[in-house]
Amino acid sequence: MTIYALYAHGDLPWDADAAHWFRAAQVRLAADGGAWALLRRGLFPDVAVGDWDSLGPEGLARLRAAGTALHTFPPEKDATDLELALHYAVEHGARQIHVFGALGGRWDQTAANLLLLAHPRLRRVRVVLYHQGQRVWLLQGREVIHGQPGDTLSLIPVGGPARGVTLRGVAYPLDDGALPWASTLGVSNRLTQAQAEVVVREGMALVVHIPQAVQQQVEAAKNSASHSFPGG
Repeated sequence: MTIYALYAHGDLPWDADAAHWFRAAQVRLAADGGAWALLRRGLFPDVAVGDWDSLGPEGLARLRAAGTALHTFPPEKDATDLELALHYAVEHGARQIHVFGALGGRWDQTAANLLLLAHPRLRRVRVVLYHQGQRVWLLQGREVIHGQPGDTLSLIPVGGPARGVTLRGVAYPLDDGALPWASTLGVSNRLTQAQAEVVVREGMALVVHIPQAVQQQVEAAKNSASHSFPGG
């Protein structure tokens, strides 16, 4: 099984997940300016894909000197650098792709990157997006999710309703139910034990897993910001 770690040019904090998968992956892949997250730490991708508008001449020269395999595309193209990098990984045998820097920053790219998980070419590959301790991936079928009691678990249908949905080991269980398209019904469930079972028999859904400690940090940041305005 070939495991890829893919670094994109969005909001990319270098956290424990980003460092772990750089070490654990067989192939480290950068989408254009995502290579800077590595270069700043004295690290280099094995492969880089892009038109180099965000990497720039200096970054490109450093990758060439390090022996990174470069796959160059014209600036005017029909896909983002991240989509091209995902296709590259699939074409070269990836079975897991752990993606960093796909979320945050521009809303258009964040929304597009989430929907990329439903691309037909990626459905047989395990693709997980990471951001500040949170994970999101696409589910069709059954999966056991490992975590801790109190972790947030959300299920968001994509492209239509999700049917035959079963949720076990969570605060709000479901047995062969349905989640409507464009609804928040599946948002903000919680694990009640160390693992939860999730089944989607028809359709597909984004799964979002947020560890309780990360959720607490998010809430603390929101509360701090709400009290930081003048006169607050």
